[in-house]
Amino acid sequence: MQVLTRMAVAAMGLAAAVAAAHAQSYPARPVTIVVPFAAGGGSDLLARLVAQHLERRLGQPFIVENRPGAGTTIAAMAVVRAAPDGHTLMQATSTTMAINVTMLKSLAYEPLKDLVPVAVLTSSPFFLVVEPSFPAKSVAELIALAKTKPKELNYGSSGPGSMHHLSTELLQSLTGTSMTHVPYKATPPAMNDLLAGHIQVLFGDSTSTLPMIRQGKVRALAVTTTKRVEAAPDIPTVAEAGVPGFESASWQMLVAPGQTPPQVVALLNREVQSIFSDATVRAELNRRGMGPQVTGSPEELQTFVKAEIERWSAIVRRAGLAASQ
Repeated sequence: MQVLTRMAVAAMGLAAAVAAAHAQSYPARPVTIVVPFAAGGGSDLLARLVAQHLERRLGQPFIVENRPGAGTTIAAMAVVRAAPDGHTLMQATSTTMAINVTMLKSLAYEPLKDLVPVAVLTSSPFFLVVEPSFPAKSVAELIALAKTKPKELNYGSSGPGSMHHLSTELLQSLTGTSMTHVPYKATPPAMNDLLAGHIQVLFGDSTSTLPMIRQGKVRALAVTTTKRVEAAPDIPTVAEAGVPGFESASWQMLVAPGQTPPQVVALLNREVQSIFSDATVRAELNRRGMGPQVTGSPEELQTFVKAEIERWSAIVRRAGLAASQ
């Protein structure tokens, strides 16, 4: 028995030594960051910014690979199936890590088993917007109008189960209102239909919506975070505007395949935190309404994702949104 114990201890020591050596030599070749959206959008630009800085700091190319579609699951499965050595990463979203597991019956991966959180890259608000001629000039007026016209107001989203969709469901749940969901494949076509009057309400992401607000093409009633955002300080939060307890944000997180050596994960976590400590980087993200929020160690991120899964699962159940597919 003592011999077996000594052998087990030796094996553990050898494994730890191998992992440490791997971390010291990482990265040994180019690293791919898989992005679940098409090139040119806000998420893609964020990934390229992070890749540029990681390449400079770690001395190997960091290549952005766009794999859009299927609610981020195409990109997620590409990373889940990759070697767990840190050379394939994903810029995962709140949908990837917290929403899909609540909305899809046959999800092919387990977020916290098949993927390991590395670092939060950004947390972006949504803006509750209407077309400028829309009669409601505030959240309170929108709620009052929706209550007098149940199901008559149409709201857009970037698809069933998207954060845009669930943010509106949360608003309806907290206010006792009922509007009709009109899903789109992305925010831009939803925004076009808002301007054309085909839908009346939209929770738009900061990247595509802030320019429209600044140009006066849409009217912002509120922002979805608990605090006002630096990029638009005059816009009240939904909670301020009369819906206490409302909070919604779309976060993006660098993740690696499950079983990636902890030393590699910790190294990447430190590097990303260093990148976002740069005032120039933070200013650029704040200008876009994408506040960087690196939320501590990988272990703390595990806890954060678990809490997000529980929170959005409760919202999905309360809204009566049955899991599909």
